[in-house]
Amino acid sequence: MRCVIARFPFDLSKSGVLASMKGVRPEPITGDFVIIGRRHYPVMQVGEVITRQDRRDFTAGEVTRAVTRLGFTCRAQPVATSARELTPFEEAVALLGNSSAV
Repeated sequence: MRCVIARFPFDLSKSGVLASMKGVRPEPITGDFVIIGRRHYPVMQVGEVITRQDRRDFTAGEVTRAVTRLGFTCRAQPVATSARELTPFEEAVALLGNSSAV
């Protein structure tokens, strides 16, 4: 499949991406990620490996569109939510950093 990432054309294939990512250890995920095999890779790491370009040259959206069209699953890291709402008093204590008052 032909796609454009950072104004450069690339001929990517699913098998080519799998071969490129083989043996690459996933970095810690801080945002969007791609599932390749059984591993979860940050989108920007995948883009850097398959294009051999610096991460500052392309966006996560460009890589996400390309690998999604190849059939890989892309997801955003879920935002952690608190189990319960804090009372105004507990919130004020947490903001002040005094945990002994609770």
